[in-house]
Amino acid sequence: MLEAWYKIVGTLLPFEWAEHIFMKNALLAILLITPLFGILGTMIVSNRMAFFSDSLGHGAFTGIAIGSLMGLAMPIIGAVFFSIIFALSITVIKNKSRTSTDTIIGVFSSIAIALGLVIMSSKGSFSKYSAYLIGDLLSIAPSEIYTLMLIFLCVIILWILIFNKLLLVSINQSLAQSRGVKSLPVEMLFTATIAVIVTVSIGWVGLLIINSLLVLPAAAAKNVTSNVRQFTLFSVIIALFSGVCGLIMSYYWGTATGATIVLVSGGIYLLSLAFKKITD
Repeated sequence: MLEAWYKIVGTLLPFEWAEHIFMKNALLAILLITPLFGILGTMIVSNRMAFFSDSLGHGAFTGIAIGSLMGLAMPIIGAVFFSIIFALSITVIKNKSRTSTDTIIGVFSSIAIALGLVIMSSKGSFSKYSAYLIGDLLSIAPSEIYTLMLIFLCVIILWILIFNKLLLVSINQSLAQSRGVKSLPVEMLFTATIAVIVTVSIGWVGLLIINSLLVLPAAAAKNVTSNVRQFTLFSVIIALFSGVCGLIMSYYWGTATGATIVLVSGGIYLLSLAFKKITD
């Protein structure tokens, strides 16, 4: 399958950067992961969950540390399981407690990052974990791309199945419950999905900026759209555009790919603010 992709890119994109296998792999990864950022970001922005998605990065960091401590060949596996538990715990406590949501998230986030730092410092060195802080999309392997394909397919199917329920819950939980929608299971499913996407992507995008890729495209789209369908479509388009442009720019500039993508997204967000000011 990847060989066919390499031939297509080599034929349709006669550019210097498209001659490299690692760039072809990175481009395919972007085409798979950025639409998911765009789709999930719409609900994150609408429900004011930016702080929550940022905390998942801290949870993933701790999960990586735990996976390493357990001697797993791929610490990211431990990170995925820990992040899901982390996300579900916040969701359940948020719904069952009277404590403010930002306080609960702050407590969990602080504990997670502290636990991760303690575990990593006990192993004597942080250097081998630095890649997770900055990310390296250009190092993505073919096996990881196949994993991304599976995740992409699963998330799209899940989104089709729960979107209407999730939208109803985000608008009004009481209304959702009156329509027979159980808000807690829907929220748990959504937050677990975010946890998986954040954790799987963290090695390529980086802990420091992973939340930006979830928030910026959707935030920009919200400034220039007037309904849910437009909001989702524009968020996906902005995420894709930022990903592809950031990848190409990082190749010629010699900069970190994830950070360059975020800068492109940030620029688009600023333009959307200007557009909103003009049209208001």
